[in-house]
Amino acid sequence: MGKTKHTGPIKLSKRPNPSLWVSKVPFGLGKVKPHHIRDTVKVAWDNKDRLPYATRILTQGVCDGCALGVQGLKDQTLTGPHLCTTRLNVLRLNTMPAMKQDILHADIETLRKMNSTELRQLGRIPYPLIRKPGDRQFQRISWDQALNYIADKMRALQQKQFSFYSTSRGITNETYYVLGKVARFLGTNNIDNASRICHSPSKTALTRSVGVGASTCNYKDWIGTDVLLFWGSVAANNQPVSTKYMYAAKKKGTKIIVINPYHEPSMDEYWIPSIAESALFGTKIADDVYQVNIGGDIAFMHGIMKHWFDMEKEQPGSALNHDFIQAHVNGLEALQAKVENHTWEQLEQSSGISKQRMIELATILANSKSAVFVWSMGLTQHRFGTDNISQVANLALLRGFIGREHCGLMPIRGHSGVQGSGEMGADPFSLPGGSMNDEHRERVEKVWKFDIPTWQGDIVGESLENAHLPEDHEKKLRLYYMSGGNFLETMPNPDYVQSCLENIELRVHQDIIFNTSTLVDAKEAVIVLPAMTRYEQPGGGTSTSTERMVYFSPEIKGPRIEEARSEWEIYIDLAKRVRPEAKDLIHFPDARAIREEIAKAAPNYDGIQHLNEKGDLFQWGGAWLCEDGICPTPDGRGNLIAMDIPELRKPEGHFYVTTRRGKQFNSMIYSETDPFNNAHRDDILVNQQDAASLDIQEGEQVVVYNQHGLYAGRAKFAPVKAGNLEVHWPEGNVLIPKGVYEQYAGIPEYNTAVILEKAVTYYAQKDVKYAEKRVEELEIDSH
Repeated sequence: MGKTKHTGPIKLSKRPNPSLWVSKVPFGLGKVKPHHIRDTVKVAWDNKDRLPYATRILTQGVCDGCALGVQGLKDQTLTGPHLCTTRLNVLRLNTMPAMKQDILHADIETLRKMNSTELRQLGRIPYPLIRKPGDRQFQRISWDQALNYIADKMRALQQKQFSFYSTSRGITNETYYVLGKVARFLGTNNIDNASRICHSPSKTALTRSVGVGASTCNYKDWIGTDVLLFWGSVAANNQPVSTKYMYAAKKKGTKIIVINPYHEPSMDEYWIPSIAESALFGTKIADDVYQVNIGGDIAFMHGIMKHWFDMEKEQPGSALNHDFIQAHVNGLEALQAKVENHTWEQLEQSSGISKQRMIELATILANSKSAVFVWSMGLTQHRFGTDNISQVANLALLRGFIGREHCGLMPIRGHSGVQGSGEMGADPFSLPGGSMNDEHRERVEKVWKFDIPTWQGDIVGESLENAHLPEDHEKKLRLYYMSGGNFLETMPNPDYVQSCLENIELRVHQDIIFNTSTLVDAKEAVIVLPAMTRYEQPGGGTSTSTERMVYFSPEIKGPRIEEARSEWEIYIDLAKRVRPEAKDLIHFPDARAIREEIAKAAPNYDGIQHLNEKGDLFQWGGAWLCEDGICPTPDGRGNLIAMDIPELRKPEGHFYVTTRRGKQFNSMIYSETDPFNNAHRDDILVNQQDAASLDIQEGEQVVVYNQHGLYAGRAKFAPVKAGNLEVHWPEGNVLIPKGVYEQYAGIPEYNTAVILEKAVTYYAQKDVKYAEKRVEELEIDSH
């Protein structure tokens, strides 16, 4: 897919550039900002009981936080040390001792009074546990008892009545691969993972647009590109090390543009702790911010292309790269017809961006020789997420911003296991190295030496909903095997999700810690299995970064949780107990053997079999996918996808709401206050003019509600696009409708229409028909 190899890290210029400084006042004193030094000292204190082990994890292991791919303290983009607070906050999960027995076996109601943050701080799960209906606490059982119980249950079920799920934090490629293989060995395609809740539209859209569901470029391409555009991504908060790359890009003259409903302060100004100049005086990041309506991105991009086509009519070649399009792109006429069919008024109303501003960005991109487009969940977590991403690909293909240096499409990943999970086949739509189509299935069957089910497996949301199917239904979910994850805090409508979890006969939680979902009842039993971290895994493991770098992370010497087991070994042991007659087909003697088989089953990963020592790595696909414009599609050409503007229907005076992250890593919250904007977890970010129209004062108690739920909090004035609100995730999931999935990739919708009111107004209405009538306005207008 690309013949050019990555050339390794480059040296960062140390020459100061005062034009990039936020303030001459050192360390941002008096400003609302993170306190990196203080946070680092706190992490050291939290790990004081195992500081040597913590140090070895940081200096020898591959980061189990975001997917930037920091190996030890180094990466492949810039020389010098890299360490961020996200990685430091996750560190304690790897060094904690086991939970004390009096807490582990406490009354279940005592544990249920704790939130996930408090449960996480209790320590590691030390040995297998079981709790049946009526039990007041977890009981200790042996590994044999636990796995035999699960195996007996699986043998008694039809293959469509059990499902597997895996989280993304810290999970290795080896674990994903074995889980995907075990699921199919046991006859089910009901397997899913956390990455699909975040980025499945990216993989789906990129595959149909350019033939491969991965980043086409590298972080090095940020440094020196003409335009670096972040679309629905707050990389400074979610992938803090990336700010160092942004700093390097700014010093090379790159223009950084952010498109988001909220003018995120972390993408505006940042104090980068590992760069002395930035740590002292801060760095201005964004050159411009376009505040788009929630869900208005497709219209915005239509506006950019509409102006390009207008430019072409006046001066051919002034906006489109005709040589590239003619040689490498399909679908220009259909796309142009679709774009020109929309009026500027339609585009302005949907996007929330003026015609003048759309023309402004269109002109910047038309005059740029290179650009890298980066996006995250602000684009993916919509019911039209796949179209959002294909629209970004349309922009890149029209300008030829793909397959060469300083150009590309990058879905930036928020977890170290995200990129590898789908490529290892740990979801219902894919197998190692490809999709679930006949060609790929037959190819993998030759490697595995057993038949793979042909029926379509269920995504995680469907699996949960299947717990409520009638007793005699063939897809009634009776057993759910979960490796990590907490659906109560990641899926829409948590009350409904709890009812699903409670309606499953047997739930298995394979994890390192308790969370709130672990404590939910099951109809027959809840079994908890203690897992190892990636740093404890015998033989080490690998993970794939956003830029397709496959890193080896070695086993690291240190204290162990006595009965914790490597995750892939648990899957293998279970599979052999379910189908002992075919156990030879599912055996792996060690982690190295898994990597050897991955290289055969997933051709792109040929090279992983050679990763066995600290520092080993390779990049699949070369430096640039689609190099020289040649895409891995059937005809070798990229595809322009014509699409309509999605309908965003909400009554006048109502709002669209979306969720955002604060001081957290996924659903693991580390602070009740966001260090970038001083917002508390229950704050509702609202445009000051919108608040004034409702006579709402800053700090006042307000409610946000719709037909799905009610969220009570406080108004916080923030630079949010008028008509839009932001609440923290996962707290705001009570407002999100259940069962609304993106049509191509199956991702849940995480945006919805709501009513915002003063709390005193809402609660003062004695007649409940008041709220019902206001909700009815939403229902009528959104259907």
